[in-house]
Amino acid sequence: MVSHISTTPFGRRTLTLAHVANQALAKERTPEKAVHKWNLFRDICTAKAQLGVNERALAVLDALLTFHPETVLTGEQLVVFPSNQQLALRAHGMSPATLRRHLSVLVDSGLIVRRDSPNGKRYARKGRGGDIELAFGFDLSPLVVRSAEIENAAESVRIEERALKLVRERITICRRDIAKMIATAIEENVSAHQAEQGPSTWQEIHALYRGIVDRIPRTAPREILEPIADELSMLADEILNLLELHTKTQNLSGNESHSERHKQNSNPDLPTDLEPRFPESRVVKVESDPEPVRKPERPFPLGMVLDACPDIIDYARGGISSWRDFLATASMVRSMLGISPSAWLDAQNAMGETEASIVVAAILQRGDAISSAGGYLRGLTRKAEANEFSIGPMLMALIGSRRREPKRA
Repeated sequence: MVSHISTTPFGRRTLTLAHVANQALAKERTPEKAVHKWNLFRDICTAKAQLGVNERALAVLDALLTFHPETVLTGEQLVVFPSNQQLALRAHGMSPATLRRHLSVLVDSGLIVRRDSPNGKRYARKGRGGDIELAFGFDLSPLVVRSAEIENAAESVRIEERALKLVRERITICRRDIAKMIATAIEENVSAHQAEQGPSTWQEIHALYRGIVDRIPRTAPREILEPIADELSMLADEILNLLELHTKTQNLSGNESHSERHKQNSNPDLPTDLEPRFPESRVVKVESDPEPVRKPERPFPLGMVLDACPDIIDYARGGISSWRDFLATASMVRSMLGISPSAWLDAQNAMGETEASIVVAAILQRGDAISSAGGYLRGLTRKAEANEFSIGPMLMALIGSRRREPKRA
């Protein structure tokens, strides 16, 4: 009869106080306690960061659990004794060196305990009745003892993930609401200073909104995102109050006159037929003047443009599914960025309406990197008139910068 269980590792491996503590913890297990091993393994996967294990170590633990014949971990015999070759096969062909390294990770994290034989081999001794009397390998008892701790850790991770998901959804909804409410306010000529306090123009409100959005990192914990979500929520509430106050103060005649003004000035930036017609004698002279040469319209796919400049989608009322939606949204964003009608008309004459709209979307995407949107557009217009500007490199640079940002994060 064996009176002593192995507590020290074989070979050059050293015994640490943490290993002693884990072995003492394993002795606290009562034979009556039972744990479903696969439910427990899922909890370990969820709480792997708190337990100090990585995905490769979890693959090894998964393989070890398959060598236990029962689905429930209970009873006296919880030592598994696979060879490294068989264990590596069930760990998806892991190399021997990697296997040994991640076995050490599982031991150091206190999820398993080594029970090494005198010669370091893993095997079991059976009695005359065929039952295992002594096994040398890896003891799974710590999993049973720590099952409640692991379950609580996994639940806390799930709660935190849900809270992070909710705050991200809140930010997304606020961004959409703010962008579309600002677009509606500009289109409907709503006063931004009805409350006699705060920003006086919608351009200033939009700049305030962009300043908050630009502080949102690609990856951040909930503690950083919650204050940003609160700021966006407050801004959205203030803008909504302005819109509601505007609708309450409009009477029926005011609504009709507003509609007439809106119809008249719905697109003030496009050239209109307000100039008097020339007499017939001057027709020849007018036709002899060369018209500005416009570049081919829509030189790039719409999907590529939206991939490079996704922020403009936030300002579209019903999304952007066609070039018509894109051009209408860019025209509205142009006024929001403070680009004058004359600069916009010059850009359309030099580049074409589509390319000018793409440039506006690119200016919006770059945000604070461009201090004066109108001056920047006029500079590109002069280059386009001299055939020194192409929209392609600008789009490629924006797409490349967006794809590099997740790698940096």
